[in-house]
Amino acid sequence: MSQQTNDFTKWYIDTIQKADLMDYTPVRGCIAFKPDGYEIWEHIQAEMDKRFKETGHRNAYFPMLIPESFFQKEKDHIEGFSPELPWVTEAAGEKLEERLALRPTSETMIGHLYSDWIKSYRDLPVLINQWANVFRWEKKTLPFIRTSEFLWQEGHTAHENEEDARKETMQMLNIYKEVVENVLAIPVYDGQKTPSERFAGAVDTYSIEAMMQDGKAVQAGTSHYLGTKFAEAFNIKYLNRENKHVYVHTTSWGTSTRLIGSVIMVHGDEKGLILPPKIAPTQVILIPVGPWKKNPAIIEKLDEIFAALKAKGIRVRLDDSDQSPGFKFNEWELKGVPVRIELGPRDLENNQAILKARDEDEKITVQLDGIVEAVEKELETMQKRLFEKAKAFRDANSHTHVDTLEQLKAHIEECEKKGTIPGWILAGWCGDDDCEAKVKEETKFTSRNIPFNPPTTKHTCIHCGKEAQHTVWFGRAY
Repeated sequence: MSQQTNDFTKWYIDTIQKADLMDYTPVRGCIAFKPDGYEIWEHIQAEMDKRFKETGHRNAYFPMLIPESFFQKEKDHIEGFSPELPWVTEAAGEKLEERLALRPTSETMIGHLYSDWIKSYRDLPVLINQWANVFRWEKKTLPFIRTSEFLWQEGHTAHENEEDARKETMQMLNIYKEVVENVLAIPVYDGQKTPSERFAGAVDTYSIEAMMQDGKAVQAGTSHYLGTKFAEAFNIKYLNRENKHVYVHTTSWGTSTRLIGSVIMVHGDEKGLILPPKIAPTQVILIPVGPWKKNPAIIEKLDEIFAALKAKGIRVRLDDSDQSPGFKFNEWELKGVPVRIELGPRDLENNQAILKARDEDEKITVQLDGIVEAVEKELETMQKRLFEKAKAFRDANSHTHVDTLEQLKAHIEECEKKGTIPGWILAGWCGDDDCEAKVKEETKFTSRNIPFNPPTTKHTCIHCGKEAQHTVWFGRAY
């Protein structure tokens, strides 16, 4: 049994360390992003940011330190985040009059400022996004997936009415889905969170949920309709078109660096990372083979290929180090580089090169005259191939035959006997929090979301057997 199958978490940690994506620091739960790890985030960030700006959003930045009194203004919010808040109590050797929290999220600070910025309907909508770091003192941490400090973006918008705010909430969820599926090649289920799983202080929370290769779920992005809750707490009022002072309707939405961990867990294999071409720091690695040092024409041709690929905007590197070709192949496969080009004396004589895609076993021969086009095609094909493979895995482990808690327990037991993953199950839910809690208590399966387009509709509750009000995905999660 492979390490990836036998101990998925150990495989994951070993892989990200060997691939040089991160390192641990002396601060509990806080990691250092090495250049390759951070560059993956930069590519995700660029894809997101482009779409945010296309839909009228602008970036701003808000303070990291948030006064304790701000949290007290929104009761549900402080209750939701209180256990995870790190506090600053002293500065310059003196005790502070009021404790300051390291932001877990910025609704309170932004709400305070929006109350000054928004006075009239002419000031609306306010469409702002922030790229920042946040702190949540997690009890159990895992690099990229769940850390005490992490990087993210958080959007915060204010609108005249509920209709506009709800349109915004769904628009941003759809942007997340499009980026995660088309850029990260990760299929997701989109839907609404149950009340027990929604964001602290939200009226409604929507999410995209992704399945890892161990069958666990990662919440890959969330979008929240906040109603007038934060507007009332922070007195964000405006003079409307009827000349009356009313509260704005607000939204917030976010994704984080857990997307890096998701990419690794969804696509990686025993050899290491497999990175979707759109976010890979290096998309193509060029490697001379054979007695290339005795034949300067090989490096000259690789330099020529390098320049041609770079001119097309492809992120390419040339490995002309003294290591053996076998060592280089393993090293760059570990790092997940999508395409490898090998060129030796015989290849040069035949006006060809060897192309190897990271996710394929076979090598193919390509003509040097058409190598740029061949690389472009392979990058595009691989991007789609990774998504289809991940979707096939997700679908094969999304079970719709489980209708009762006893059936779920039997399903889990059967998987444990066979050494397979239980995946997720689609089940009915009556809407009672106690029934949802009972499923978690007895199986460690939590509700992921109420999907917008479930593959089938469930009519009875998985726990109590009463009429189901919702059809829900349940699964174990990170």
